[in-house]
Amino acid sequence: MVGSLFAMRRDPLGFFVRAAREYGDVVRCRILNGEVYFLVHPDHVRDVLVTRQHDFMKGRGIQWAKTFLGEGLLTSEGEFHTRQRRLSQPAFHRQRLQAYGGVMTDFAVRAAARWRDGDTVDMSREMMALTMAVVGKTLFDADVLGEADEIGASLTAIVGLFHRFNHPLASLINRLPLPSNIRFARARERLDGVIYRIIAERRASGRDHGDLLSMLLMARDEEGDGERMTDRQLRDEVMTLFLAGHETTANALTWTLHLLARNLVAEDSLHAELRAVLGGRVPTADDIPALRVTETVFAESMRLYPPAWGLGRKTLRDVDMGGFTIPAGAYVVLSPYVTHRDPRFFPDPLRFDPGRWTPEARAARPKFAYFPFAGGARGCIGEPFAWMEGVLLLATLAQRFSYRMAPGARVAPHALITLRPRYGMKMTVRQRDQ
Repeated sequence: MVGSLFAMRRDPLGFFVRAAREYGDVVRCRILNGEVYFLVHPDHVRDVLVTRQHDFMKGRGIQWAKTFLGEGLLTSEGEFHTRQRRLSQPAFHRQRLQAYGGVMTDFAVRAAARWRDGDTVDMSREMMALTMAVVGKTLFDADVLGEADEIGASLTAIVGLFHRFNHPLASLINRLPLPSNIRFARARERLDGVIYRIIAERRASGRDHGDLLSMLLMARDEEGDGERMTDRQLRDEVMTLFLAGHETTANALTWTLHLLARNLVAEDSLHAELRAVLGGRVPTADDIPALRVTETVFAESMRLYPPAWGLGRKTLRDVDMGGFTIPAGAYVVLSPYVTHRDPRFFPDPLRFDPGRWTPEARAARPKFAYFPFAGGARGCIGEPFAWMEGVLLLATLAQRFSYRMAPGARVAPHALITLRPRYGMKMTVRQRDQ
């Protein structure tokens, strides 16, 4: 009666991996009375995200996300999305990004200064606090470090309900006075309080702080209605960037440190580069072109553990794909987690190998064999920000410590909105000789 619903809900990563292995590049399954098509091949990914993007809209998971993100860049559609992206784009100009580099490394130095040789810490929690501080300062010029625990708890309460979006009775369950729904509402209220406070303070100051919020406050839609954003529109964009700007990078860094702890040859190569390029000093944005090994380590980590593990779309009309017709109204799922582990494009796919990211290796693969930031018109607007942040934070932290898994630490991915470590990431830090 329910088709593949419970198998997908119980273990979404395992379900899609098995589906691709057993059935190939186009897999059709039934969820209650609806159809879901899982597409694996990079050519199909390109068609959905780029070539035929206008035949699709965002899927059910994103519709659920609107309950707390509103109509931000991640969830909005059509002309409104185009308008909001046009207004937001200048904030991610290369010159502005360069100015953020110092803030990123400053917070990384402060984070590492709290650790002592031999300390065991939950690296997932540490990276969440670090990237939250970075995004608060660089995008909104606000120091949210003192509120990191409260904000983190609120986000966890919200993200923890992601599994409910494909429940057959979700619309009913979400209206019941359940403890989980009460926690969700309170968490959203706490986050709204933080975001609206930042917006109000900024409007009152009237100053350009050189950050995204200043750009959004000043931006006028010259190509459209000529209007500026309302407080509600600002709130939705700020909430979206606040969540996406720290949750994804925190998870990527956590998995990177875990993989380095298990792959000491790659760790040695990383440290050799840091000694040669930096010589013990704090990295800057100008160093990034020379930090090639650091970048490949981060890229390979996001291959194995892409923060956005799955993307959903809904067909607006019948679409031919791989010799099959996907009917209008069907749901389509793409999974970087699965495509990134396809041996046709990444031989010995479970092996952590930063050497996969030479220019020659990249050129030999289809472009969309790797898509951690999606692509096309709906590609992540913050991708340049994320790459810079990932490289600079990794370089800063790896200079100071080596990271090892704590005895007895349990490691497993948890497929929520992002790919979190299910049990956190307990790691022991070891001071490095500078």
